[in-house]
Amino acid sequence: MAVTRKPVVEVRRSQRRRRTVSAYRDGERVVVLIPDQFSRAEESEWVDRMLARLAAREGRLARSDAELLARAARLIDLYLTEYGSAAAPASVRWVTNQNGRWGSCTPADRTIRISHRVQDMPDWVIDYVLLHELAHLIVPSHNADFWALVARYPRSERARGYLEGVAATAAIP
Repeated sequence: MAVTRKPVVEVRRSQRRRRTVSAYRDGERVVVLIPDQFSRAEESEWVDRMLARLAAREGRLARSDAELLARAARLIDLYLTEYGSAAAPASVRWVTNQNGRWGSCTPADRTIRISHRVQDMPDWVIDYVLLHELAHLIVPSHNADFWALVARYPRSERARGYLEGVAATAAIP
């Protein structure tokens, strides 16, 4: 039986904050921002409430390899139907060792790896990265045929812009 520990909580009171309460993770601790006029009882109530919200959000964001494979199958059905098994990967998984790229594909063994950095991004960005790698199973290079396959995804340009913005912010090539 796994025991879950309550995280270290830092409460920051603000005289400028009137009604809103927010919380975020800072490493291993949770920072909760509350109005200065809250009583100790209100503080305690809001800390518990915000810890529950963070846990719920993090639970939603925990994406599994199985979910990623199911997402790949859905994308194949939507955008690469005519390629059938040629577009089907042998495996799709999240990896933590890709910090300079969003995903990678090895057509020889039909494996796709998606960087863990993409996990918290919007679904339409994850779909783009995954479809990009699925297209490599059909066209290994970045030629015109490859980009024509990727362009079938209606949000491809938007997703590329999103990823370029994230990379520029993080100074990732």
